[in-house]
Amino acid sequence: MTKQSRRKFTAEFKSKVVLEALKERSTIEELAKKHKVHPTQINTWKREFLSKATSVFDDKSDSDQKQKEADTERLYAQIGQLKVENDFLKKKLQ
Repeated sequence: MTKQSRRKFTAEFKSKVVLEALKERSTIEELAKKHKVHPTQINTWKREFLSKATSVFDDKSDSDQKQKEADTERLYAQIGQLKVENDFLKKKLQ
């Protein structure tokens, strides 16, 4: 018996389907048949899309996210440097 793999959908595809659903020119069931996905999946994507819609107009979230990523990268670099120094000192003490 072969195991079926899950289908992966791109963000572009999800956005396209959700925008069609929001236009309400077709029912969710019609869209599901057209795009070969389950109606529940479309509703889930729609709910997720709407919950994150406010972040599109929030300038702080984008710059805050970039700042957090930069801080995280800097801290990981510092941790790596300290680990190398620690290992070096351990070898010298032995």
